Amino acid sequence: MIEHRIIEGKGIVVVEPISSLSSGDFRCLSETVDAYLAEHPTIRGLLIHSKEFPGWESFAGLTAHIRFINDHHQKVERVALVTDSSMGSMAKTLAKHFVSAEVRHYPYADLDDAMEWLESE
Repeated sequence: MIEHRIIEGKGIVVVEPISSLSSGDFRCLSETVDAYLAEHPTIRGLLIHSKEFPGWESFAGLTAHIRFINDHHQKVERVALVTDSSMGSMAKTLAKHFVSAEVRHYPYADLDDAMEWLESE
């Protein structure tokens, strides 16, 4: 399950994975992001905030995640991975090869620092 919201005035999407990620989670997230992008050229920042990476519910969840990244990465300027999971460092390294956004990893407790970076010019 993914909780998500958009901070409208700042163009920041906040994503908080709560439990194993499903294809339905990414369908809902895509609907929200696509509606925002229909009225805005880009997303200033994507903040992913999770103590640990919850994994995927199924192979369909994994493929939906990959599809979401593929469909949206060129519209996202910055990504802040705010997690204590070892997946955070690995995801940052992998992202350099697959996304056009600038990506930074922050410890879970440094949510304010991550948000400050996303909001900065």
